[in-house]
Amino acid sequence: MKLLSLRSGRLGLDLAPQAGGSIARLTADSSIDLLRLTTAEAVGSGRGNESSCYPLVPFSGRIANGRFVFDGTEIVLKPNWPGVRHPMHGDGWAKPWTVARSDGHSADIVYEHDPRDGWPFRYRARQTYRLDGDTLSIGISIENLENRPVPAGLGLHPFFVRDADTELSCRTRQVWLTDAEVLPIERIAVPPKWDFAKSRKVDEVTVDSGFEGWDGHATIVRPKVGLRLDMEATAPFRDVIIYIPPGRPYFCVEPVSHIPGEIGSTRLEAGATLAGDAVFRLSNL
Repeated sequence: MKLLSLRSGRLGLDLAPQAGGSIARLTADSSIDLLRLTTAEAVGSGRGNESSCYPLVPFSGRIANGRFVFDGTEIVLKPNWPGVRHPMHGDGWAKPWTVARSDGHSADIVYEHDPRDGWPFRYRARQTYRLDGDTLSIGISIENLENRPVPAGLGLHPFFVRDADTELSCRTRQVWLTDAEVLPIERIAVPPKWDFAKSRKVDEVTVDSGFEGWDGHATIVRPKVGLRLDMEATAPFRDVIIYIPPGRPYFCVEPVSHIPGEIGSTRLEAGATLAGDAVFRLSNL
């Protein structure tokens, strides 16, 4: 499967539109991976769930038992994720996207959803990628193609490379405790063990939860390679999923428009569009 390569300044970006509209690689100085490297096998699968970064449309997280209520009507979804009985992360990561426009430093890709397959509502999703010097901007949007309001959400799922000395800073106010299946069960104030208000080593923490009250900023510091990556997300990304699994060479800081399990509380009017941007700025320490 052919990749779409963009270059600017110190950054190199390889996109895999046919594999779930995903990023296959993001590098600094041609050789330092900023996101986990997508294997050729993963790209060839046509799915983005093993990629460097994939889109979350039209919802993020798990929907318990594939059931939720919107405007008084129960919506029922089938499982869509290998080994998980709860539908997860929407449709976009599992479908081919079309390149609408591209040049050497930018690209727009689009996915139009058929409601006969998965999510029961028609929508058009778009991702825009722009490299400008040492900055990557990713815009993502979902347009409601129905003639009625629908539930709709957005998110990005990047897998950041993790060294033993990598640090993260990220200000949030509340976090959801989860059960054994990573379903949210209780919202609490962020406890010290999951507090990233001050930069701290990623290796000190294990977590997989949704955080609320995010200010839209996160900073990743990698002393081993002398780099800093600042992420700034616009509204509607005021929630963030932080996923730090033990013993893995990556971790995730995912800007999202809603907390997992709350898609039934969202609302996108007929013909309306929900959109947000995430900007990543690279600099030296």
